[in-house]
Amino acid sequence: MKNSNDIADFYKAKNLNVPAYFQWGTGHFDVMEVDTLKKRNKAISLLAFTRKSLYKIKLVQGKCKCHYADKTIEIEKYALVFINPMIPFLLEETEEPIKEYFCIFNDDFFSNFGNVKDYPVFQNHQENVFSLSEENYREFEAILDNMKGELSSDYEYRFDAIRNMVYELIHKAIKMNGIQPKTTKRNGADNRITLLFEELLALQFPLHSTSDSVKLKKPKDFAEQLSVSINHLNKSVKHIRNKTTSEIITNRILQEAKILLKVTDWSVSEIAYSLGYETPSRFIYTFRKNIGVSPLAYRNENT
Repeated sequence: MKNSNDIADFYKAKNLNVPAYFQWGTGHFDVMEVDTLKKRNKAISLLAFTRKSLYKIKLVQGKCKCHYADKTIEIEKYALVFINPMIPFLLEETEEPIKEYFCIFNDDFFSNFGNVKDYPVFQNHQENVFSLSEENYREFEAILDNMKGELSSDYEYRFDAIRNMVYELIHKAIKMNGIQPKTTKRNGADNRITLLFEELLALQFPLHSTSDSVKLKKPKDFAEQLSVSINHLNKSVKHIRNKTTSEIITNRILQEAKILLKVTDWSVSEIAYSLGYETPSRFIYTFRKNIGVSPLAYRNENT
């Protein structure tokens, strides 16, 4: 785990005590229920660090908006959400406080127990937010209840049992929604370079304050970090993603811009400079060209 203090910060943000069984620098798993007590209008996310270290499977009860990557989904009553730490995510309350019931875990928790992050619910952000009936909600709630009970038991193999329950939850969601696996080739040098490029890009986010800034902004910046030629990087990314390196970088930066416009009071200029643009006018031009409206118009429509 890259920064175990992140987990401690998470518990502090939720006004919870760090569990007694927590071990620094090792696989981590927990289950918790939180009745949200405050609006998320003064921070990017109380769980912002999880986009760098922790996966989450969350049951949501209550009316809210789910901002996931480049889309916003209205949750009316019940929903199941799979959160990949490399994809921007934010829950925004719209009326009364919502209830969150979820499990969190890092890569190390599943070390040598399969590749949980390779399942489509964590890979494709078009297939990771699911509306539920009350009956479906109770079914998933029962699985989380079982995880919570197992976690507090003294059973020697309780973590193996919990891993099986996580897979049960994932498979239940996949079968319930008829999700098909992605067919993208997962081997070869092109794929490895593309995944490393995407990880470097994702690790620059989220931005916590106006003093933060995006350092890697152009394909050549990433090529230098990866010790490959810019032509090699561009060719690999195009082959795997069918998009140019520049398109992916721009789209990811604009995803962050949309989140910042929605949930912070930063000025357009502050957002522009934090995202690595040399001038606010360049940011405004790029945003309008890709999103269809100016940053201020987007903020007014979404706040």
